[in-house]
Amino acid sequence: MDLLSGTYIFAVLLACVVFQSGAQEKNYTIREEMPENVLIGDLLKDLNLSLIPDKSLTTPMQFKLVYKTGDVPLIRIEEGTGEIFTTGARIDREKLCAGILADTRCFYEVEVAVLPDEIFRLVKIRFLIEDINDNAPLFPATVINISIPENSAINSRYALPAAIDPDIGINGVQNYQLIKGQSIFGLDVIETPEGEKMPQLIVQKELDREEKDTYVMKVKVEDGGFPQRSSTAILQVSVADTNDNHPVFKENETEVSIPENAPVGTSVTQLHATDADIGENARIHFYFSNLVSSMAKRLFHLNSTTGLITIKEPLDREESPNHKLLVLASDGGLTPARAMVLVNVTDVNDNVPSIDIRYIINPINGTVVLSENAPLNTKIALITVTDKDADHNGRVTCFTDHEVPFRLRPVFSNQFLLETAAYLDYESTREYAIKLLAADAGKPPLNQSSMLLFKVKDENDNAPVFTQPFISLSVPENNSPGTQLTKISATDADTGRNAEINYLLGIDAPSEFNLDHRTGILTVVKKLDREKQEKYSFTVLAKDNGMPPLITNATVLVTVLDQNDNSPIFTHNEYNFYVPENLPRHGTVGLITVTDPDYGENSAVTLSILDANDDFTIDPQTGVIRPNISFDREKQESYTFYVKAEDGGRVSRSSTAKVTINVVDVNDNKPVFVVPSSNYSFELVLPSTNPGTVVFTVVAVDNDTGMNAELHYSIVGGNTKGLFMIDQTTGNITLKEKCVLADLGLHKLVVKAKDLGQPDSLFNVANVNLFVNESVTNATLIYELVRKNIETPVTQNIETADTSSPSSDYVKIVVAIVAGTITVILVIFITAVVRCRQSPHLKATQKNKQNSEWVTPNPENRQMMMMKKKKRKKKKHTPKNLLLNFVTIEETKADDADNDGNSITLDLPIELEEQTMGKYNWGTTPTTFRPDSPDLAQHYKSASPQPAFQIQPETPLNSKHHIIQELPLDNTFVGCDSTSKCSSSSSDPYSVSECSYPVTTFKTPVSVHTRPTDSRTSTIEIYSEI
Repeated sequence: MDLLSGTYIFAVLLACVVFQSGAQEKNYTIREEMPENVLIGDLLKDLNLSLIPDKSLTTPMQFKLVYKTGDVPLIRIEEGTGEIFTTGARIDREKLCAGILADTRCFYEVEVAVLPDEIFRLVKIRFLIEDINDNAPLFPATVINISIPENSAINSRYALPAAIDPDIGINGVQNYQLIKGQSIFGLDVIETPEGEKMPQLIVQKELDREEKDTYVMKVKVEDGGFPQRSSTAILQVSVADTNDNHPVFKENETEVSIPENAPVGTSVTQLHATDADIGENARIHFYFSNLVSSMAKRLFHLNSTTGLITIKEPLDREESPNHKLLVLASDGGLTPARAMVLVNVTDVNDNVPSIDIRYIINPINGTVVLSENAPLNTKIALITVTDKDADHNGRVTCFTDHEVPFRLRPVFSNQFLLETAAYLDYESTREYAIKLLAADAGKPPLNQSSMLLFKVKDENDNAPVFTQPFISLSVPENNSPGTQLTKISATDADTGRNAEINYLLGIDAPSEFNLDHRTGILTVVKKLDREKQEKYSFTVLAKDNGMPPLITNATVLVTVLDQNDNSPIFTHNEYNFYVPENLPRHGTVGLITVTDPDYGENSAVTLSILDANDDFTIDPQTGVIRPNISFDREKQESYTFYVKAEDGGRVSRSSTAKVTINVVDVNDNKPVFVVPSSNYSFELVLPSTNPGTVVFTVVAVDNDTGMNAELHYSIVGGNTKGLFMIDQTTGNITLKEKCVLADLGLHKLVVKAKDLGQPDSLFNVANVNLFVNESVTNATLIYELVRKNIETPVTQNIETADTSSPSSDYVKIVVAIVAGTITVILVIFITAVVRCRQSPHLKATQKNKQNSEWVTPNPENRQMMMMKKKKRKKKKHTPKNLLLNFVTIEETKADDADNDGNSITLDLPIELEEQTMGKYNWGTTPTTFRPDSPDLAQHYKSASPQPAFQIQPETPLNSKHHIIQELPLDNTFVGCDSTSKCSSSSSDPYSVSECSYPVTTFKTPVSVHTRPTDSRTSTIEIYSEI
């Protein structure tokens, strides 16, 4: 565990060091056998080195191929551009990767140093060598001899030697063909568990050695490459006597390990095979398959009789760490047994580490020459230490033997950069001889050493020094060209030519400035514009005349002062804002952004709205526009005005921009049904209607726009039998199923129209009444059913009692007419009796009344004008019995589309008292008042002797009672008491009735309907107890 932990920590530390060292890896793929000067890649682009910020490089960027002296590289690099090309050396994958397994990828590696030291990095380039079909598959021999027993059954199979192709993948062996098989033999190809294709000869007809004992054919092998390659071999088949049993290995697969220093003759493994035959047919012969590599056959010996495998020559794990030995056991028959022996060669520390020095700075006569001004971390050479051993035996460390101003820095595994670790000084040390040591971790460890020589070169090592390393200047814009700014000066500690200084502008200096190289006077040669560039920062150089010259730089910062020479600039010439119509007052509409290229007060911009527009305000500083009004898109969809921007310069400048505010719709309108126009309408549906037929179409509209006005329809109530369905988009109501006898009658559907508004949708509902029958024989009865249907729960369907027979409808209609007629006659009779029994003395008393009051409608304000009434003395008679009148007034406008089938119902519990009457406030304007009705209050106040009475919901009970009759819609309601004289005239629409009834008790519901020609229907239901 400690060993693994230490290994892991070492790997992590090495990775960190490699990351900090500027080491990189780059992979490319090339094909073998590529011609010379083929472009492979471009390191400048592929490593993104073109994105490195510009620096003052001592030398131009350079790409240097680092390789061992004496090696012939397969690629070359253009030092100035980093382009990689092939060389004239042949790229042969089979040669480069000889000895590795066929399924292992083949790589070729080189290192490239990117110079100079300011941007140094070491790049390891790995080239994946792709295989091409440059080798043809070959049989182990041009003539293949096999023997087949004459009693071989049809479809018997016999193995043939496999062909070998050094190429891999599709370029390897793919197919075998039998040529001139004479229809006696066939060929099949099987694939072994190792992925190898093995040919098998198939017997297709019976053999007779006495008739023919030898067959000569050809076997052809092909690969799958392009172009395809192939080869042939002669197959000679001999027909032999019978051999019934085949050998069988005891172990089909064996894996053994053996150290690489095992002596020759050491036993590797013992194979065992048996054969159930006897005599010569049971004698087993062991031999290596032709698929065994030549190296394995050279290193190992197989005893053909015993099956013992021994070491034939000394092993070397570094040459090949494992070997596959395919052993065949044959008893002379044509189907040998197969056994695979995998030999793993284990490592021993038998290799001394090697030190490979690849110079980055080319040596002169074996000595590296370094300038005393060489910077820290100057890269000198790439040191590669290797050990062919494995694991600890192959782990190598490298170090120097004593303290020197050089160090080894790890970059890749077992690779180190030799670089300067301190500044060199020619005056103190002129030469260095350092010893590199490499040692492995074996027991005992093995080591190797190498010597490096260095010489230090004297240089001009004192650079000029500026008196001011940072120079700050200012100049107003719109200056005159040729204006002198300052004089720059520097000194040099050297003497002679090394102290002579020339002044230069750096490469980053703009063309607006000039520097005299002798005097150092800096001038501005162009007119400056602060709005284009406010500050100029560049370098000036002081260069001596040493060899090589030394250069020092200083930074100059020139600030351009502002003048008010620019007007404010809007980000847009025209602004379009979109606000929801429910935006509250003083909410935020939008932001106007304006800039002024000037500086300070010259750029302080104030915003205002032109044309004294009070609908909106704008913040002078922030540019936020707010409304002083409430938006309503349906009233006004957009607003337009102009905004002015003015700067704060001494002589101010201004500009304007157009602003348009568009009001965006908000879902604030419910859908409104257009069809049906009334909840009291109905539609006839014939029972013979086919399913899927549109029986009615619901139409609704929405005053909103867009998604807020897009409607979806659905049935949310009624339709208990599920007989109808609705299209959610078109509103088409269709018959879902075929009508049966039980479906006849009135069906109520509650249809919901819902918009798709966001965030909350709105909806409305309407009743759709569908009457399923052959015809409409009595529309009045159906309207009555519709009315009653409105009062029932929406989950029920109101149907006629028995619509299965048309005669049933007629009976009902006749009964209703008779009942109505009797009720009307009874009411008329009671009215006549009451009039005849009216008391004469009450009429006289009525005439003495001087201050009568009447209730009459006012057509202007639709309110009841009430007059004070004079108190009357009580009459001396016994009070009559209880009188309770309950008047129900219903008004139905069936044909009025604007009223959407609405109904008005007024239930009035009326309790009347003879002496005291309360006042009834007609708060709801009666719908029966005509707009041009005359004001009869003043007329009846002065001329009429009848006292007025008031209707109040909670009037005390009295022995008298009054009837308020709902007249046709052209009339108005007028009430009278028992003492008033009732008169009526058909010509007077504002008539007064005097009513008097005896003490009688009756409770009769009466329904009175107007003529069918009238589009509106008034109904009176009277329940009286007298």
